[in-house]
This record gives sequence, C-alpha cells and structure tokens, in this order.
Amino acid sequence: MIILSANKIERSFAGDVLFDNIDIQVDERDRIALVGRNGAGKSTLLKILVGEEASTSGTINTKRDLSLSYLAQDSRFTSTNTIYAEMLHVFDDLRKDESRLRSMEGQMAELTGEDLDRLMTDYDRLSEDFRQRGGFTYESDIRAILNGFQFDQTMWETPIAELSGGQNTRLALAKMLLEKPELLVLDEPTNHLDIETIAWLENYLVNYQGALIIVSHDRYFLDKVATITLDLNPHSLDRYVGNYSSFMDQKAQKLETEAKNYEKQAKEIAKLEDFVQRNIVRASTTKRAQARRKQLEKMERLDKPTAGQKSANMTFQANKVSGNVVLTVTDAAIGYDNEVLAQPIDLDVKKLDAIAIVGPNGIGKTTFIKSVVGKIPFIAGTPTYGANVEVGYYDQTQSALTRTNTVLDELWNAFPTTPEVEIRNRLGAFLFSGDDVKKSVAMLSGGEKARLLLAKLSMENNNFLILDEPTNHLDIDSKEVLENALIDFDGTLLFVSHDRYFINRVATKVLEISPEGSTLYLGDYDYYVEKKAEQEALKAAEAGTQPDQLEAPSAGASDYQSQKANQKELRKLTRRIEQIEAELETLEARQADIHQAMTITNDIGQLTDLQTELDQLDEQQMTLMEEWEMLSEQVELQ
Repeated sequence: MIILSANKIERSFAGDVLFDNIDIQVDERDRIALVGRNGAGKSTLLKILVGEEASTSGTINTKRDLSLSYLAQDSRFTSTNTIYAEMLHVFDDLRKDESRLRSMEGQMAELTGEDLDRLMTDYDRLSEDFRQRGGFTYESDIRAILNGFQFDQTMWETPIAELSGGQNTRLALAKMLLEKPELLVLDEPTNHLDIETIAWLENYLVNYQGALIIVSHDRYFLDKVATITLDLNPHSLDRYVGNYSSFMDQKAQKLETEAKNYEKQAKEIAKLEDFVQRNIVRASTTKRAQARRKQLEKMERLDKPTAGQKSANMTFQANKVSGNVVLTVTDAAIGYDNEVLAQPIDLDVKKLDAIAIVGPNGIGKTTFIKSVVGKIPFIAGTPTYGANVEVGYYDQTQSALTRTNTVLDELWNAFPTTPEVEIRNRLGAFLFSGDDVKKSVAMLSGGEKARLLLAKLSMENNNFLILDEPTNHLDIDSKEVLENALIDFDGTLLFVSHDRYFINRVATKVLEISPEGSTLYLGDYDYYVEKKAEQEALKAAEAGTQPDQLEAPSAGASDYQSQKANQKELRKLTRRIEQIEAELETLEARQADIHQAMTITNDIGQLTDLQTELDQLDEQQMTLMEEWEMLSEQVELQ
C-alpha cells in the first residue's frame, strides 16, 4: 500500500534550480536510503516530503491520517519534564485507559446481574484494545529504548533542560521510536551515537514495522538497514533495489552502459552527418542524403553520462622510513585531573600497522590520542616512540586551522618555501580550486575544513599518522577517497573513528578501550565484532563452571587471535578457489559448445565470430588458472 507519493517536485532558490522532476513512492515497510552528493538537496527534499518546506512546484499525496515523525540533523525539543516522564508522555492515551481499567476492576466488586455483565463486556473489549496497543509492555519498551540510547536508569530523573545538544537529539530519536509512526524520516540519525548504539539502532530499524526514509553518510548503517536506494540528481531521483553497496555496483554498471550507448550513437551521428555533407549537393545521391538528414533530425540525442562531481585525489607519503617499533604504551591510565577513565592501556605499534581505536562514548578514545601526541599528560605511563618516527596529527576539533587565513594562506604559511603552484596543485587535489582558495577558513563548511586540514597534513610527509575522527563532516565520496589514500599510505596509522565501514577498509588491528583497560584484536572491524560475539558466548556458556579461567585469560590468547585471523584468511582463499573452479567449468562448457558449432557451419562470418569468442575464453582460462595456482600455493602454506 502506498503511504506517500510525490510527483514532479521542484525546488528553486532565487531562480536557481536545486532539483526538479523528482518522483517518489513510499510503500508500507519500505526501507529507503536517500543518497547523493553534498549540496544535492537531500535534507531539503526530506523537509519538503514531511511538510516543513514548500516545493517550488509539484504535488505530494499521503495516506489519510498518516502518522509521521521527522528527525532533522539538529533536532531539539524543549520540555520541563525529566527524561522518563517525557517518554511516559508518549503513552498518555494508554495510561488513561489503564486508569479506566483499574477503576472498572474496582466497580466489579460492587455490581451484580446485568450491570456486572455489561461492565465485564466493556472491560473485556477495552482490555483487549489496551493489550493490542501495547498497554502491557509500554514500560518495558521505554526501558529498552532508553537503555539502547545509553540513557541508563541513573539518568531517568534528569531534567531534559540539563541535557547536552547531542543527548537531546538522541532523546528526540528515542521518543520517535516509542511513538512508532507509520513513516519515520531520519536525517543523519547516527550523528552523536557511538558504535554500540548505532549497532543497536540498526537492529531495531531492521525489525521496525513502519516505513523508513534515511539520509546518512554511514555506509555500514545503510548496508544493514536499507533495501531501496534513491540517488538524488539535479533532474531525477533514480531508484535502485538494494542497499548502498548494491546501489554502487548497479550505478557503476548503469554508467558503463550509458557511456557505451552514447559512444555508439555519437559514431552513428558522425557517420550520418558525414554522408549528408558529402552527398547533399550531388544530384544522384541528394535524396538519400535528405533521408539521412531527416533521420538525424528525428533522432533523440543521448546526454553524455557523467559520474557526478569531481572527486578529490588525496595522497599521503612518508619522507623517511621509521624503525620497526613505532610506539609503545605500557600500563597507562588516561583521564583528567586524576579522574581515571580507563586503565591499564597497553599498545605496541609496529611499522605499517593500521590500528583503529574503538570504545563507548566518553571512555577516553580522544583523550588517549591526545595523551599519545603530548597534548595532555597520561595520569600514569608514558608513550615511547621508536627510531625515525615522525608524527602527523589530525584533530577532530580542527583547532590547527587559523580562522582569519584564506585557504591558500593556510597551507602557504605552514610551508613558505614551497612554490605557489605546488600549493595550488595540492589544494586542487583536495577539491579547492579557482576562487575557493580565496575563501577565509571561517567561511568554510565542516567538510571543507576537514579536507583543508587533511591537505595540510598530507604536505608534512610524516611516517606515523594519528587521526581523531578523520571522516567527520566528509561526504561518502570523500570518505572513499580518504580510505584509498590511507590504504596506499607507506607509513603507520593509529586512528579513532565511529565509521565502521572506514575501519573495515583501513584497519589491520582494532584496539578496544574500556574502563578495565584495553584489548587488541588482530583483524578488521568485522573480525572484532565476530571475536567479541565469541567471547560473550564463551562467558555465557562457562559463567557457572569456569569463572577463574574467564577472569584469567591464558598466556596463549594472542596466539589464538592470530590463529583465528589465519583461519579467516584460509576460508577466504578456499572460497575464491571454489569460485574459480566453478568459473573454469563454465568456460570449458562454453568452449565445447563453440567447437561443436564450428564443425557444423561453413559461414565465414560466423566462424570468425566463434573463433574470436574462443580466443577470449582461452585468455580468461589462462588468467584464472594462474590465479588458481597462486591461491593453491598460499593455502598449502597456511
């Protein structure tokens, strides 16, 4: 059933069209991700759909009495209530019915006969309606959602007026989930959430009974929740069935097909135009030339496909090679004014490691990073750097930028001996070109400041990069470019990030910080989650029988982690070998078909085509066989 539809929506500002020709249909239980480049108008489109802004033209229709909730990026609400009282307010109607049921129960002892029968009938009807609307579970629902959003019971009596901006936004989302609207529209819902809370929200939304429209830069989140992806362009809203990763594959294939069709038509047009030009004035061929001209006039010209806005070209390189030991931290404690957030923390960073630091909000991940680079002292312990280590630091607060500088001066002042053309080229690689370099830092958006700070960091050519939330403010395209740059980086990485997709692509190890200290996991984010689940299952299974063993991990724990990482790699290699063997079987079957076809035809053209295909299959077979041999050798060495 359609619950919302929009037709030919356009939004213009002072005559400049942001987008037009936008059609959308939302059905019950749809899980829609709305994506598009920065500045495409995703937030504006959401506001139009929920009625907070008017479109320049177009129509929007909704199901009668549609219940809808909208979370903006800066959603705030004011209330004199405490946290728990505000959540109870969602269920005012249920609580009135609950009071009525309690009153009816009291009357039952006083009535007899027909009066009692009527009361019992009314009571049964109201009780069943109360049950179906969640009357017996609303208090447990409140507890579950508040705990899920990291509002534990010690905070429930906190006045909402005392919450921080981020806490207020989290509470606004929690309240919307309790309201359970038929359509939930969320603009960057993972902002202000730590990894644990995002994972909880994903699982909740996967099972949500209503429809969802979500704008997010968190690709892991979109992959988990979305089943439909809408790509917002200036003159269309393209629909793809699947999550974000599926959308990226489909869009790349679509662009490739459009490019081929465009090139094919361009060649055809050139050929027709050449024929017309050469033959229009000759009496013997003018009629055919005129026919070709009419054919050209009737032809619907294809637009040249574009992959979208220009991408950044970030690169990071080290001027010198560090020693094998890059950083050692032993038995450290982090915090402020002797208030310990976590201890003991141990970390041994080796050359070419890429270590992600994770943990709940407020545990001290940024504090640890600042202590490592010397911005604040460790409460206990000290960092020890290895030989030839040169540290580059990215601060998520972007405090290293000078507000009064222009973009050009920000880099040139830091590297005064570098020629201006090199400064401009580096800025261009980070998407600052033309008049952009004359903007003051104060005028830049959060994403632009992030790119400028990364450009500045890239010019230092350090061999050890310590990054605090480097993907904050970046759009998805810039995140992917940064990922590739860091993967290709010939130095060592230590970083804090809430972006699980980013961690998965970049990290080779994960350091988890908790109040009890730190644990190092020898793998990417997925391995970390898998390992944590194993540990939780082990604790649940052995809690009553072997508590001492759980409290004192064996000395071989590190070897076990390494073994598990090797097993994961072995499974990956084995799956690829099986895939290659299946592909080889398909190739061999097709080769046999071609040989059979070549024996029963005398058509030269068909024989030529068959031989061409056979040559291509032979080349594919050779490539696959080489890969199969290489992977088989790796499996034998495992």
